[in-house]
Amino acid sequence: MKGSSQKLAPYLFIGPSIILLTLFSLLPILLALVISFTDMDLSGLVNYDSIRFIGLENYKNVLLDPSFIKSVGNTLFFVIIGVPLVLLFSLSIAILINMGKSRAFKIFRVVFYLPSVTNVVAVAVVWSYLYNPTLGLFNYVLGLVNLGPVPWLTDPTVAKISLIVLAVWRGIGLNMIIFIAAIKGIPGSYYEAAQLDGANTWQQIRYITLPQLRYAIFFVSITTMIGWLQFFEEPFVMTKGKPLDGTLTASLFIYNNGFQFSKFGYAAAGSFILFFAIIAVTLVQFRLQNKAES
Repeated sequence: MKGSSQKLAPYLFIGPSIILLTLFSLLPILLALVISFTDMDLSGLVNYDSIRFIGLENYKNVLLDPSFIKSVGNTLFFVIIGVPLVLLFSLSIAILINMGKSRAFKIFRVVFYLPSVTNVVAVAVVWSYLYNPTLGLFNYVLGLVNLGPVPWLTDPTVAKISLIVLAVWRGIGLNMIIFIAAIKGIPGSYYEAAQLDGANTWQQIRYITLPQLRYAIFFVSITTMIGWLQFFEEPFVMTKGKPLDGTLTASLFIYNNGFQFSKFGYAAAGSFILFFAIIAVTLVQFRLQNKAES
């Protein structure tokens, strides 16, 4: 009797989590998958009999939709530029803070971490005012040095770069903490041996720190890329995908079709296309990591 109760004990602990995961994650995903094969819209919420099964038509139409193709291109632009910048800045700052001996570096750690825990909507609203073409701080400062105003959010290309600057600024903090924790786990004897051999600071970083951080870099690169593939909050609050769909991302395309146009089946199909794309990118990264280690 005692042995059977001990076997059941782990399931009692994980049972509530499994129930919550099933109710609020797995079931909604399965329901969305079913909806993606239908023409469900606003009327379908009132009368289920009006919902028709249309197979893969939603997927075909989404893949042929010029707005979706544009949103994919914009998303790739954000990923290609944003992910390397986040990795570079967060890793560099983590190394510099770890090297610092003064208490001021602890303050720097908090300063860089704060943006990542600040409400994204509040941050986006503040930056919208900073980017304002007539009253914004950035153009005001440029005017002091006789430089013309920059169309931060009104030119498609400049708007993309403006959103990247904001997102990189927000993304540095959390990844910096991960890198700092990984650096703390490197044995100090490695650096002591390197110093005895005459290695300078850059050589210690290149031959000790970076190789020892390969798993942390791999983890951060995957999570950061997934986050950028789902890039949504900043363009939603600041640009609504404008101008000329220049900042329209795949996630924003899905939101617009689902909650503005009430094309639930169409939006569900788009969400699963993005879902499978994220899985494919993640698997490719794992495959490359495994090849690098072999």
